[in-house]
Amino acid sequence: MKLVFNILFISMFALGNVLMAQDSTKVSQVLKSAAKLKKAVEKNDDKGAADVYVNMGTDYYNQGNYAKSEEYFSKAKALYQKLNDKKNLESVTRKLAQSQEKQNKITPALSNYSMAAQMSYSEKSKAVNANDVARLSSPTPELRAEAIQSNINISKKENEQVNVAEGYSQLADVNIQQKDLYKAEENLNNAYKISKREAPQQALAINQKLADLYVGNKNFDKAIEAKKKVLKEDFVKDNSQEKVNQIQELADIYIKKNDPKEAVDLLKNAYGIALDKGHTLEAQKSVKKLDSLYAISGNVDASVQLYRDFLGKLPNLVSKDRSLVDNKILEDTEQRISQLEKEKELKDELIRKKNIFNYGLIAALILLTGLIIFIFRTLKKVQVKNKKIALQSLRREMNPHFIFNSLNSVNHFIATNNELEANQYLTKFSKLMRGVMENSTDDFIPLQQELDLLQNYLALEKTRFADKFDYEIEIDENLNMQSLQVPGMLVQPFLENAIWHGLRYRAEKGFLKLSFEKNERYLKVIVEDNGIGIEESKKQKTKHQKTREGRGMKNTLERIQLLNDLYKKDITCSVKDKENHNGVLVIIQINLA
Repeated sequence: MKLVFNILFISMFALGNVLMAQDSTKVSQVLKSAAKLKKAVEKNDDKGAADVYVNMGTDYYNQGNYAKSEEYFSKAKALYQKLNDKKNLESVTRKLAQSQEKQNKITPALSNYSMAAQMSYSEKSKAVNANDVARLSSPTPELRAEAIQSNINISKKENEQVNVAEGYSQLADVNIQQKDLYKAEENLNNAYKISKREAPQQALAINQKLADLYVGNKNFDKAIEAKKKVLKEDFVKDNSQEKVNQIQELADIYIKKNDPKEAVDLLKNAYGIALDKGHTLEAQKSVKKLDSLYAISGNVDASVQLYRDFLGKLPNLVSKDRSLVDNKILEDTEQRISQLEKEKELKDELIRKKNIFNYGLIAALILLTGLIIFIFRTLKKVQVKNKKIALQSLRREMNPHFIFNSLNSVNHFIATNNELEANQYLTKFSKLMRGVMENSTDDFIPLQQELDLLQNYLALEKTRFADKFDYEIEIDENLNMQSLQVPGMLVQPFLENAIWHGLRYRAEKGFLKLSFEKNERYLKVIVEDNGIGIEESKKQKTKHQKTREGRGMKNTLERIQLLNDLYKKDITCSVKDKENHNGVLVIIQINLA
C-alpha cells in the first residue's frame, strides 16, 4: 500500500496544480519561519535564527512530531550556547528534554533536565526541572510520584493547565507500574478533562493511553466507551481527518475484542468519510485494515472489489486531498531551510578561511615555507570535499532516474487494467523502493544488501517483460556477503541497459546472467546477456533518442571515477559486444583491499 500512496502523490500533480494555492495553518507557519530564517541568515543574525528554530520546534511539538521538534530545539540550543544566551538556553534545553522524553530517549532527556536545572534563573523553574530529574532517575515509584505531585502543585499555582494535565498523565504511568489500575484510570480521566479544554492534541494522546490501559487489561467495553467519548468531542467532530483516525482506533479495539463484523462496519465508515473529505492516507489505511480482515475471513472477492473501488475513486480522491499538497509544500520548505543552513555554514566557512588566508599571508612574510604547506593542505581538503559533494550529487541523481523508469512499468499495468500483475508489481516495487531509500545516503553498503536490491529489481523487470527474458544470479561461496562493502546501485544501470536496450528487442526469449566472483584481491561482477548488442541497439534508436543523453550510464561511470579518486578502490568497468554481436558482456572489478 505504500506504493499506492506514491502513485497517489504523483497523480495529484497531474490532476490539481491549482491546489497549490490552498494553504493550511501548519504550512503557513513553516513558510513564515522559513522567511524569517532567510532574513536572519542574510544578516548573519544567530539570535534571530535561534528564535526561529525555537518557534518551529514548538510548532512540531504541539503537532506531536517530537523527532522534528528535537531537531530544531537542538539547533537553537547550539546557537544559544554560541551566543552565551543563558536565559534562552535554559528554556530551550528544557524543551529539548521534553521532546526527547516523548521519544523515550531517557538518558539524553535526563541530562538536559539536569542542565536546565543548573541554569535556572528562578526558583520555580529550578524546582520544576529538578523534579523532572527526580522523576526520571528515582529508584522507586513512590519517589517518582512525589516529584510529579510537586510539579503538579507548582503548575496549579501558576495556572499552567497543560502542565497539570501532563502531570496527571505521568502519575498514571507510576500507578500502572504499581498495578494500581483504579488510580491510573482516575488520573488519566483528570488529565483528559483538563487537556480537552486547553490542548486537544494532548487530550487525544491521553485518551489513547486510557484506551490502551483498558485493552491491556482485557476491559474492551471500557476502551470502546473511551473511544466513543472522544468521537463526540467538538475537536474531533470538526476535524474529519482526526475523526477517521479515531474511528480506525475504535475498529482496532473491536478487532482485539474478536468482533470483526463491528470492526468492518467501522472501517467502511472511516473509508467513506476519507473518500468524501479527500483524506488519501486515511483512506489507504482503512483499505489496508479492511483487506487484512477480509484475508483472515478468506473473503478474497471483497478484498479485490475493495481495491478496485479504491483505484476507481483515486482521481477524485486525489483532487480533493489538500494534505498531499501541504505535505509537498512542507517537504520543499524543509529543503529550503536545510539549504539556508548550508548557505550559512558555507558563508561562515568562507569567512573563516578568508581570515586564515589573511593571517597566513601576513605570516608568509615571516615563514614562507609554512604558508606553502598551509596552501597545499587547504587545496587538497577542498578537492576532496568537492569530490565528495559531486559523488553525493551523482548518487542522489541515480534514484530519481531509476524511480522514473520503474513508475513507467507501474503505469503500463494500470493502463492495461492488469490488476493482478499490478498488485504484484506494486508489492515488489515498494520493497525495492524502501531498500533504495535506506541505502541512498551511503557510498558503500554490504554486498548482501546490494544483492537484495538487484534481486528485487530483476524480479520487477521479469514481471514487466515476462516473455522477453529469463535470468540467473551466481555468487561465489567464498564471498563474505555481510562484511564485504560495495558501491550501492552500481550494477543496476547495466542490468537496466541489458533488459531495456538488448533483451526486449529480441524476437525470442533471451537470457540475462549476473555473477559475483572472487578473483584474488578483486570482486569481479559480470553482467552477460544475449540481446541484440550495442551496435544493433544504436541502429534501432530514433532520431530523438540519439539526441538524448543517457544519464544513468554516464552517472555510473562518473561515480566509478570519483570512488576511485576518493577511496582508491581501483574499480574498472568494461562494456563490449560479445562475439558475433550476440549480446553484451559487462565486467566490473572492485579492489577488495
